[in-house]
Parts: sequence; C-alpha cells; structure tokens
Amino acid sequence: MARILTGIQSTGIPHMGNILGAIKPMVKFSGEPQNDAFAFIADLHSVTTIKDAEVRKFNTDSVAAAWIACGFDYKKNTMYRQSDVPEVTELTWYLSCFAPYPMLANAHSFKDKSSRLSEVNAGLFTYPVLMAADIIGYDADIVPVGKDQVQHLEITRDIAGAVNNHYGEEIFVIPAASVDDNVKVIPGTDGQKMSKSYNNTINVFLPEKELRKSVMSIITDSTPLEEPKNPDTCNVYQLYRIIATAEQQEQMRNKYLAGGFGYGHAKQELYELILVYFKEERERFSHLMSNPAELDAILMEGAGKARKVITGVLKRVRGKLGFQINKN
Repeated sequence: MARILTGIQSTGIPHMGNILGAIKPMVKFSGEPQNDAFAFIADLHSVTTIKDAEVRKFNTDSVAAAWIACGFDYKKNTMYRQSDVPEVTELTWYLSCFAPYPMLANAHSFKDKSSRLSEVNAGLFTYPVLMAADIIGYDADIVPVGKDQVQHLEITRDIAGAVNNHYGEEIFVIPAASVDDNVKVIPGTDGQKMSKSYNNTINVFLPEKELRKSVMSIITDSTPLEEPKNPDTCNVYQLYRIIATAEQQEQMRNKYLAGGFGYGHAKQELYELILVYFKEERERFSHLMSNPAELDAILMEGAGKARKVITGVLKRVRGKLGFQINKN
C-alpha cells in the first residue's frame, strides 16, 4: 500500500482553483483502496506570515471543512492539523542539523525575498526543513506537488538521504514527487491562473449573493451583445467548460457563436452551474463551519493516528542520535 501525503497552508478558504486543481485529485487518491492518504492543514507554516490567532483558527477550520466537504475519506485515511502533532517540530530540529546553509539559502521560499532581508524571519528561512519533517516523519512514499514545489521536495529527499548516508541505513523513506502535467490550470477572473496573490479567485463557498457578485466580476471584452463571440478567448467560458458536461459545453458554445448572447448571460449561467456543481460541497462546508466541535473532533482523531506514525519514526532517529527513546 502506498502512503500518499499532501498539505495545504491555512491562508484562507480554498478557492475554486485549489479545489479542482489540488483537493479533488487528492480526494480521488483517498478513495482508492491501494492508497493510504495523509492530508494535513499546515497551520505551523502559516505563522511565518499570519500572527493573528482568530484569523489562523478561521483559516484552518475552513481548509479542513473544504477537504471534508469535497469528499476526503478521513475515516479510512488520516486528516489532521499540523500543530496537533508536536513531534513534527522535534523532528524539524534534528533535520535542520543535517541541512546545509547554502541549500536553504537557495530555496525559492527564501531566495525570492532575499533582496528584502528585513522581511525574512527565521521561520521562512527554515520553511523547507519543516516541510521535510511533514513528509518524512510519516514515511510518505508519494507527495503530489505542483511544479513550484518540486524544489522543496528535492530538498526533503536530500535531507533524508543525508541522514541515511550518515548512518549507513534507511532511517527515512525517500519520498517521490508526483507531478501531474494533466492537472487543470484553473483560470481566475482576469484570465491568469487563479491565485490569492493575484486577487482573482472565486470562492465557491460564499453566500449566493456574494458568489454571484464574484462571478459577475470576471473580465470580458467589449463585444456587443448582438455580435457572435469567441468562447475560446472568453474567461467566462473557460471556467464554465471545466465543470460543465460535454452537452452543456456545446450548448454554451453555440450561444456564443450565434450572437444575441451577452457576457452577462454567460456569467449568470456560470453562476447557476457553480451552485449546482458544488451544491453538496457548499452544504457540507456550511454545516462544518457552523459546528466547530464536530470539525475539531475529526481533526483530533486524525492527529492521534498521525502521532502514532511519527512517534515510530522519531524513535528511529532518537536512537541513532543517542537520545532516550520514549517507550510509550
């Protein structure tokens, strides 16, 4: 059985791009009998930028609720908050003692801000080491990552390999990256890749009125209502076709080409389709966010399962380093 692990930072409610590009594929993994899936909310990582407790709590809950609402099988698999597993920080220290400075200084998470060192805290600099502990602490075999995270996964592999080489045996499982070139790039309201940093996201969990306002903000050209339009260059249609059936896509395409169909009409149809496509997810998300005790219980149960795994890994490491091994 392959252990597959992934994490999402608690930086806000996952948007449509997160759901279709990352969460849904992992949900599919979690439902396959040959896989053992670990999904965690990286709330410790978020401390590098978010210092407000209430904001972090809301963000963490919303990420967890989105995962569960989208169908992650947390009963068969393992879902937890990073901060509920303190062993990961102990492992981070051990790994940091095997991580050379130049490797961390070359990491994108630090290098992109190295010209503004006053904005860089130690947590940001050691971010890849905590990420490494998140992965090898659970004997993960496969880590689905986007292309922008491949370097950090390579750092994880290098650190794990350094420990194994030093002691001449396999202390850690060396994880493999899984980069799916077929994963859809979800366009945002401005046509660029949907991203919080571009402020072009669509939050499918918003109340209906706010969701409609978000959809209506999608940028379009100035082609008059009565003229034919090219669906292949329209941001609205590009979003629509991702969640529409083949029949719905064809019907919408024909409306564009026929003329007499305005962008306002297209946006309204996209909005209505989002409500239908994400109906169950929206209902489950709303229920979980309104019942934080239920959400906490799910995450704490997952943390218990995760701690059993990482405790076993820590015993291997502590033994090699000459520290006392907790027999509990």
